Amino acid sequence: MTSLLQPPLLTRLLAAERILVAGAGGGFDVYAGLPIALALRAAGREVHFANSSFSSLHGLGMDVWEAPELARITPDTRSADRYFPERSLARWLRAHQLPDTVWAFPPTGVQPLRSAYRALVELLGIDAILLVDGGTDILMRGDEAGLGTPEEDMASLAAVAGLHGVPQRLVACLGFGIDAYHGVSHSLVLENLAALQRAGGYLGAFSVPADSAEAALYLDAVAHARDDCPEHPSIVQGSVAAALRGEFGDVRFTERTRDSALFINPLMTLYFGVTVEALAAHHLYLDRLENTVLLGQVASAIGRFQDALPRQRPPRAFPH
Repeated sequence: MTSLLQPPLLTRLLAAERILVAGAGGGFDVYAGLPIALALRAAGREVHFANSSFSSLHGLGMDVWEAPELARITPDTRSADRYFPERSLARWLRAHQLPDTVWAFPPTGVQPLRSAYRALVELLGIDAILLVDGGTDILMRGDEAGLGTPEEDMASLAAVAGLHGVPQRLVACLGFGIDAYHGVSHSLVLENLAALQRAGGYLGAFSVPADSAEAALYLDAVAHARDDCPEHPSIVQGSVAAALRGEFGDVRFTERTRDSALFINPLMTLYFGVTVEALAAHHLYLDRLENTVLLGQVASAIGRFQDALPRQRPPRAFPH
């Protein structure tokens, strides 16, 4: 039973004891789960972090590998790669006296990624997985004219959709509107959420309160990540952080966006929640990714599906 006083996504997470918050799309996606993770820890839940990684994990020492395609990253993990969001998060967690292991998955297809997730679930006794996406392109079902950057998101979704033994498998998106830079029509995002609502898989939306402890810690973590990876600050997390500070419009917080016109706004602080089961069931090509081993095979399968479509759903303008 849900209540207006508690979003259904949080109701389901609070029913679990050991929760894995996992970045679905790589890069700094795992940071999108920080406010929820911190709130769950404050409520007495055991929370672990994982992320699909863009860093050079296969250059790490053998001691970090807990299982094939599953690396244990700590603040002290040595790497020549300066872009290392998982280590940046681990360092921030240690600075705040929090458990400081962040698990990392190298870019793979669905089969090895699912095996890595399964190994981590068994190792930690996980009873809920929350996939987090910075942006909303994980909600694209496949027939839209713009899919954003779907490869890692869809590999993660397909991998977790096959973990039927985990009682709760959920998705949360933070940063509505950010994926417009990658061609996503957010009117179609809302249309997809309406379809999930009809199917009973939409778990509502709620914002991160700007004056909450979780917001303050999230802003601190984003600033720390920017300082730790100054050459590649996260545009997604920087946009959400700017929105949390009450900034609006074409806000300049990194030179990486100097040739773009941003639209920072309060909707970027909203979480949209759905169930993995409903999202996977409504997806149009997820089954074609099932037997992939390499991430390149995921990209090829998506391309073939799109090429075979008789028509794509065109972008739609907001009517207001």
